[in-house]
Amino acid sequence: MASKRASSGDEQQKLSPSGLPVRQIPGSYGVPFFSPLRDRLDYYYFQGAEEYFRSRIARHGGATVLRVNMPPGPFLSGDSRVVALLDARSFRVLLDDSRVDKAGTLDGTYMPSLALFGGHRPLAFLDGADPRHAALKRVAIRLAAARMCHVAPEFGAALAATLEGVEADLAASGAAEFNKHNMRHMLDFTCAALFGGAPPSKVLGDGAAAKAYKWLAFQLHPLASKAIKPWPLEDLLLHTFRLPPLLVRRDYAELTAYFADAAAGVLDDAEKADPGAIPRDELLHNLVFLAIFNAYGGYKIFLPHLVKWLARGGPELHARLAGEVRAVVPAGGTITLAAVERMPLVKSVVWETLRVNPPVEFQYGRSREDTVVESHDAAYEVRRGEMLFGYQPLATRDERVFHRGREFVPDRFAACSDDERRRLLGHVVWSNGPETGEAAEGNKQCPGKDAVVAVGRLMVAELFRRYDTFAASVEENPVEPVVTFTSLTKAAVAAGHGDGGKA
Repeated sequence: MASKRASSGDEQQKLSPSGLPVRQIPGSYGVPFFSPLRDRLDYYYFQGAEEYFRSRIARHGGATVLRVNMPPGPFLSGDSRVVALLDARSFRVLLDDSRVDKAGTLDGTYMPSLALFGGHRPLAFLDGADPRHAALKRVAIRLAAARMCHVAPEFGAALAATLEGVEADLAASGAAEFNKHNMRHMLDFTCAALFGGAPPSKVLGDGAAAKAYKWLAFQLHPLASKAIKPWPLEDLLLHTFRLPPLLVRRDYAELTAYFADAAAGVLDDAEKADPGAIPRDELLHNLVFLAIFNAYGGYKIFLPHLVKWLARGGPELHARLAGEVRAVVPAGGTITLAAVERMPLVKSVVWETLRVNPPVEFQYGRSREDTVVESHDAAYEVRRGEMLFGYQPLATRDERVFHRGREFVPDRFAACSDDERRRLLGHVVWSNGPETGEAAEGNKQCPGKDAVVAVGRLMVAELFRRYDTFAASVEENPVEPVVTFTSLTKAAVAAGHGDGGKA
């Protein structure tokens, strides 16, 4: 990418195409092996992810493009060195498929064993320019579009079961952990919404969700933290060596057998639509990944964050949401996708949750060529093949884009003009692309983007159709918060009498 030069006397300043001064990328990688190891401990235990980056931004005078080491480091990662993009402007490079190659970069500086995926490389690990990417993405896009009409009824059934479990626990002990019930019922929802038929809990038993979670853990353990105490033991067990895929092979085989039956129609249709494009076995393993990793794993993280922010909003926010929901859906009515489309505050709360707590916090990609990356205040030269990394929460909370960006503002996207809303949504990029964008065969944007947003809206609407308000405690954890309901105040109609009721 060409750069301009501005002269002042005998000095020349290299400028980026938009006129920003081109500077060397600050930061260093330190001493091989030892510095990545120390940085891993800072990241997971001594500072935490956000402070890890903010401290380095402060150390380098506010620069938001930096050279840093990213975990897991020795011995799991062959190369921990990345160029970190820590503001909204520079982060967008990672969404430009013409500038970054995303082959094998989903989990960053390490790649899980393909034995976890039946020997195949899932769609999420393919670059958008790979011909196999287009063939697999076509199936995913067609599936998402064809099954969208099943999202509302299937989610309604799953959420009803979740809330029944919460109410029963509250009645029995005065407290109910949302995550436990969400983990169990969201897997059934995901599979019913995508494929129909009998849900995993009926075919594989009550342990179906545990099998799915175990398989996820074997992929993501190098990125996990605060799961085992004391932390030195956790660091040794989770961040130093790969957990052998052999230990999860039987669980994965049972899950794959379930999907071979549940998704048989999808597999048949794909073979008819694109004969020979993707072998049936490879497509099957991709559907397992799509359903469990992409969809179920996303809901497992996203929905507790949504409930967390609703709990922190308190009775005033709850009253506003309840009023909006009940104005659109009268007592006894059914909440549909069309109905929640007419609820601006509900929509805003969901978008704000995805902005503040994107389900996937990281993006990685290798620079396709020598290029110039621009932050708000400067530009930096990046060489071909360098690994670029973005910590999404810093980008989507960037106060140069979002007023009070580090705060949760429930009506941020409702209390603005249509043009301003569209501008802001262009920087809500949780789906590996702007909220205003669409998934396509040649890009890396999530094909289930619209379904995730719809599920969030349906959940908020159903909560405040059923309840006037609720209270919950929140324990922040690295991946998802643990949300424990301590009270639920039922809506008057739902309670069956005029003065409401408590669960």
